[in-house]
Amino acid sequence: MIKVHAYIEVTTAEDGIAFYCDGLGLKLKRQYSQRWIELAGANTPVFLLASRTPTADLGDRMVERNYDRHWTPVHLDFVVDDLDTVLARLLERGGRLDRPVKSRDYGRIANMADPFGNGFDLIEFSGSGYENLPL
Repeated sequence: MIKVHAYIEVTTAEDGIAFYCDGLGLKLKRQYSQRWIELAGANTPVFLLASRTPTADLGDRMVERNYDRHWTPVHLDFVVDDLDTVLARLLERGGRLDRPVKSRDYGRIANMADPFGNGFDLIEFSGSGYENLPL
C-alpha cells in the first residue's frame, strides 16, 4: 500500500499551527525543526513547512514563492462533522471562503483558502456521503 503525506507551505510555524490546529482541530504531534512540523488528527499525516526561502529551486529554474491565493489541481479535502463551526473558526484565523457553501447530493462543501494561499475544501457528509451518488 502507498502511504500519502500532505505537506502545506505556511509563512510562519506559529501562524500555520494556529490555523490548522486551533482552527481545524488538528494537533501538534512533533516539531522536527523550527520550520518542519508534523500534525496529527487526520487519516493522512499533515506536515507544515514554514518560513521557506523566498525562491524555490526547481532544478532548471528559480521560482519566487507566492502566498497569494493560487490555483493548484491538487488540493486537500478536510471532512468535518460540523462545517459551520469549523468554517467560523477558520475565518476567524484568516481563512477565506472562495464561494458560498454549497449543498450537494453527498452533503455540504465549502471551497476555501488558508491565509497562505493554499486552496482546500471542507466537506460535511450527509447520510452515507459519497455512497449517495448515483453511478
